Amino acid sequence: MKSGIHPENYRPVAFRDMSNGDTFISRSTVNTKETVDIDGVTYPLYKLEISSTSHPFYTGKTNLVDTAGRVDKFMSRYGKRMEKKK
Repeated sequence: MKSGIHPENYRPVAFRDMSNGDTFISRSTVNTKETVDIDGVTYPLYKLEISSTSHPFYTGKTNLVDTAGRVDKFMSRYGKRMEKKK
């Protein structure tokens, strides 16, 4: 790689999928507040809602757990508007 083209904070970061607990390490510049110890090494921790280990496209499963309640939130905001238009 060319020297001097990456930001100063480009470092290994642990990414944790919160839906299944899977953790993987990749290099990133993401800002984090938490850390995690993996194999005796401390990494910054970034929490993900979904990753390739839990996404239905990659797993072949059709069920998707909506951890943030996005569908219910949408229906509470716009559900009544949709019913009036019919």
